[in-house]
Amino acid sequence: MTALRRHAKELLRRFIIDATKSNASHTLAAQQQQVGKQDDDEMLRFRPYSDIPGPKPIPLLGNTWRFLPYIGDFDIQAIDKLSKRLHARYGDIVKIEGLLGRPDMVFVYDADEIERIFRQEERMPHRPSMPSLDYYKHVLRREFFRDNPGVIAVHGESWYNFRSKVQQVMLQPRVARMYTGAIEEASVAFLRRIAKIQNQKNEVPDDFLNEMHKWSLESIARVALDVRLGCLDDDADAETQRLIDALITFFKNVPVLELKIPFWKIFNTSTWQQYINALDTIMNTISKYTTAALSRSKANSDPNVELSLLDRVLAREGDTRVASVLALDLFLVGVDTTSTSVTSVLYQLALHPEKQALAYEEIRRVLPEENSPIEARNIDNLKYVKACIKETLRMYPVVIGNGRCMSSDTVIGGYLVPKGVQVIFQHYAISNMEKYFPRNGEFLPERWLHDDGVRHAFASLPFGYGRRMCLGRRFAELEMIIVISKILQAYKVEYHHEKLEYYINPMYTPKGPLRLRFIKKDNIKQI
Repeated sequence: MTALRRHAKELLRRFIIDATKSNASHTLAAQQQQVGKQDDDEMLRFRPYSDIPGPKPIPLLGNTWRFLPYIGDFDIQAIDKLSKRLHARYGDIVKIEGLLGRPDMVFVYDADEIERIFRQEERMPHRPSMPSLDYYKHVLRREFFRDNPGVIAVHGESWYNFRSKVQQVMLQPRVARMYTGAIEEASVAFLRRIAKIQNQKNEVPDDFLNEMHKWSLESIARVALDVRLGCLDDDADAETQRLIDALITFFKNVPVLELKIPFWKIFNTSTWQQYINALDTIMNTISKYTTAALSRSKANSDPNVELSLLDRVLAREGDTRVASVLALDLFLVGVDTTSTSVTSVLYQLALHPEKQALAYEEIRRVLPEENSPIEARNIDNLKYVKACIKETLRMYPVVIGNGRCMSSDTVIGGYLVPKGVQVIFQHYAISNMEKYFPRNGEFLPERWLHDDGVRHAFASLPFGYGRRMCLGRRFAELEMIIVISKILQAYKVEYHHEKLEYYINPMYTPKGPLRLRFIKKDNIKQI
């Protein structure tokens, strides 16, 4: 026990030093207080990992049985409600152990603890592993990925080397805004699509989310490859719909393969086969687009043509494999997430017409002419539109949790969590807590307009944080701002049906047909 206490004391000493160094915003007084805590005996007291509260495992099946149909009480499509239920029962830290074929999970509901973990993360932080995608990239299709497996489900030196090669292009706001025109063109095409699919009541069909997927796919293709796929045309190629279907299948099967009994590791289950077929479809389709884009790039010598992301990475690295794998990762995680986010924002604006009116007034001030194009310089002035996006993602983040796999023993919430445990940050539950966001159940974009020092910076992290922050964040934010602004510039959005609950399918999205009504602003003026 003495040796264990010395180990814990050393961990805490390092933790305090790292946290103090990394948080440059702390005042000198706060730093002195933190140093003073080193001598506080209370800081040397920790509780063993076994004491972390949580649902008890049963022999043989552990806690995995809870995710099984019929007999289990953990519904994958209702993880949001489960997360809140676990917090209400067990508190700010909850352990789910005994998961067959995977490490324990520890759920964290404290923004201060999340900040501490992020502030002290190492050079190559590990996200919770995705064994299914890891196996696909490193075993099944290793001949394609080779030494450049990308950033999704990749860790260690491979992840660090790849991320280092592409992040200068991906994470600079200046670079992202160079594509404002291309993103607006895809958004204008989406407006034309809305006009075509509306019924006599000006409502869009039940599969409106699929139309949003088409817009997102078209936007990413324009930015990443400088190619127009024509997803939103009446005669759109069936291949683009197959790609969208494959992306949805991929996301839907991830939680099944990762949380339920991993029979796929023993034999080819139907779910595993669907998953592999979907990934093959995604890889083959994107590879075809990428190959064509690289051929055009070699043939084009016009210096006035805006470079695609593929071209920019190729110009920096001179490696077509890096550029191709980056494009694949962007399509893999960028279509469903961005389109679902925009759909959710439109739904919330339809439910809150007074907030939509404020957003429209801002757009009209920034873009006074009815058909005014959005330019890069306009983006900073669309503050309320951005606030509407942030508030929607606070209340309904499309990915409701994030996390880290502990690479060393770490004290979290007063407990000594051992190396290898997957620590999950429950962002959805945290960002809907009253202590972090007063009146948390109300849609209040205004809360994001001023930094009053009250809002905790780590209580809402829809794009993650730190070294493994979403690589496509700048482009996703820009796409959302532009398409929502163009829609509100032309339409008033309404919803006249029963209010929808949210669920995981596979993103966090309204459950049921989203029959939004798009009323042309011209028609409103005539009335």
